[in-house]
Amino acid sequence: MHHAVRSRAAIRTAPAPVPRPRTRRATSLTDADALRVLHRAAHVLLDDLPDLTDRLVALLQEQEPAYRAAVAGDPTGTWQEAHRSLRHSVASLIDPRSARDAARRCSWRIGADRAEQGLPLDALLHAFRLGGSLVWQRLVEETSRTAPEDVRLLVHVAADVWNFVDEHCTLVADAYRQVEWQLNRRRENRARLLAAALLDGTSRIADLPEAAQALDLPEHGRYVVVAVAGGHPARCAAARAAAVPAGARVHRHAGVDVDHAIVLVGDDGPPEPAAGPAGLAPGIRIGVSAPVDGLAAVGDARRLADTALSICPASGGTVRLAEHLPAAMVVSSPELGRALAERILGPLLRLEPADREVLLDTLTTWLACDGSAQRAGEKLYCHRNTVLNRLRRCEQLTGRSLTRPSDLVEVTLALTAHRLLGA
Repeated sequence: MHHAVRSRAAIRTAPAPVPRPRTRRATSLTDADALRVLHRAAHVLLDDLPDLTDRLVALLQEQEPAYRAAVAGDPTGTWQEAHRSLRHSVASLIDPRSARDAARRCSWRIGADRAEQGLPLDALLHAFRLGGSLVWQRLVEETSRTAPEDVRLLVHVAADVWNFVDEHCTLVADAYRQVEWQLNRRRENRARLLAAALLDGTSRIADLPEAAQALDLPEHGRYVVVAVAGGHPARCAAARAAAVPAGARVHRHAGVDVDHAIVLVGDDGPPEPAAGPAGLAPGIRIGVSAPVDGLAAVGDARRLADTALSICPASGGTVRLAEHLPAAMVVSSPELGRALAERILGPLLRLEPADREVLLDTLTTWLACDGSAQRAGEKLYCHRNTVLNRLRRCEQLTGRSLTRPSDLVEVTLALTAHRLLGA
């Protein structure tokens, strides 16, 4: 009796049996069953691929505006692309080893082609995910129709299906970005060549519409060219930006020694710089051309900008050609400028250096003070009579009277040639 009680107590207190872990063999059998279910449904999808393609194209038209336009523009091409992608995808579910490379090449080609066509990458990735969702939905539908008890097995291959979709989305994105980079590079190089031809004045009339589109500038607008030189390249870039007001439509073209900007302007003429001379780094020189009409005349504007740039002092500053036309005339013909300087100022230039510099400085300062000896003396820290005496000496040496307008013009141009050309 007691023995029986102890036995029943032992039974009541014995621990519950621990379930055995799932064995590798059981796991393998389940995976094999899941693959069998997947392959059976995938074969049905392959046989019904045109209908599957129709459903995908309809979904794209419904949910993705970019594909709506693509289908409208090339319905056959879009359908064939979707059909080809689905065929490779479903075949990869059946035989991944033999179909994998072809599926990857197909996705890469689609990504590259769509990049060339300008379809947004987001729309393309959405299309691939829609395709993956549709394939998975059809796999579940087909299994539910033919063997509902096997639907649970598809869970074991779901990760493989969606990993496939993610892999091909990555492939598509990589192909798209690579081709997009190449296209941008080609566009940038083409735009640079077109801008260089405009600035050199060698652009063909037939190329002007393409140049306008590439540079995002109207063919028949009104333009100035801004030339920038001097200083460190980083400072030059900052100066180039400062030479053009914010909001102006502009194409910038970097050169070896001089950078140029083609700037669209209104009827008011050249733009006001975003930063004045005080805002420029020392040694930065800016030349602004007179306005010209149309991209065809940009070459003329570039030459005018370079002329204005050559007038800039070495210390830096901004020169607008329209405000320095006499100086521009001098530097435009340096041989004549040097000849004029020698003819008018020759005797003065051959004086002893100290004497020569005093007379040249006095003459230049007097002209800058609008012919006022009083103000010139204040700037030169000398009496007005000293200024007058030096001016009389200049007249004696040059043989020109500073009270005669024609002589004064010659002396002024000769001084400009001496200053700008080192004559």
